[in-house]
Amino acid sequence: MTKKKRSERLLTEVELEMMNVIWKSDQCTIRSVVDQLPKERRLAYTSVATMMKILEEKGFLTSENQEKTHVFSPVIGKEDYERRTLNHVAEKLFEGSPSSMVMKLIDDADLSREELKAIQKTLEERLRS
Repeated sequence: MTKKKRSERLLTEVELEMMNVIWKSDQCTIRSVVDQLPKERRLAYTSVATMMKILEEKGFLTSENQEKTHVFSPVIGKEDYERRTLNHVAEKLFEGSPSSMVMKLIDDADLSREELKAIQKTLEERLRS
């Protein structure tokens, strides 16, 4: 088995919640992440600090000291992470077939008529290009 690059790893559920907060802020402190996490998550400051250090070790965050405070910034953008994660799911779960993944999502999701029209519009635009 080949060893993955640090930034190619997938995020856990809690890590993803934290990264969603960080992606919205672009730069943040541990305290700001604690304050913005969903109330039902209720993580202690020290737990968030530990997880942010792990995210830094995994290559998702970088930090610098600013006036006695660690300020964290994302290394990878949300869109890049979404793209990489979807590619991973298509490769591993759908045997390399993104179209099978999309069809499964369309078939199983409870999409509104408006959402289906938006998908149709996107498909038509892709077919024209």
